[in-house]
Amino acid sequence: MNRLLNRKFIQLQIRTLVLLGQRQRALERVGELIDINAADPYALATRAHLLAELGDKAGAQQALQQLVAAQPAQPAGWFNLGYLSEEMGHLEEAESAFRRATELDPQLDRAWYGLALSLIRQRRFDEALIALRKNTELQPMSPYGWYQLARVHVDRQEPDEAAKIIRHLRKFEPKVAAQLERETGLGQARA
Repeated sequence: MNRLLNRKFIQLQIRTLVLLGQRQRALERVGELIDINAADPYALATRAHLLAELGDKAGAQQALQQLVAAQPAQPAGWFNLGYLSEEMGHLEEAESAFRRATELDPQLDRAWYGLALSLIRQRRFDEALIALRKNTELQPMSPYGWYQLARVHVDRQEPDEAAKIIRHLRKFEPKVAAQLERETGLGQARA
């Protein structure tokens, strides 16, 4: 019982330090939690978050790798690892992490989107289309997936498909549709 109270007290201190902008001190307290339990998911996730905020992406990545090793069935850890890996330019690792997140939670729309972005950066457009279609199925009113879907169709030399998406976007995100028209040269989406 004492150990649980100590852990809860340290977590409260961490939250308070973060609110006060004292991330380095919060990171030190997180280290105490990890000393108590090296596989503590809260501590590992918080460590990764704080390290990323402090600019230590490699350290954040290592903490996320420890987190997914300790909690392999939790899609959020895999998603965060994918996001950070993609941001660092480690595209194959990002792809692998996003794929794992989507296997664990096929409804995790942001993991499908992240997977698509890592595939796009690898110029693997056929696979990116599949991920983007799943993302737009799960988030039909979010312009991000539709935007990327149109861009992939342009990259694949399929302007008519991109134009269809622009017309669709115009119904609920006219500014995004106009931006795509400008960027792709598909003015008025081949009305």
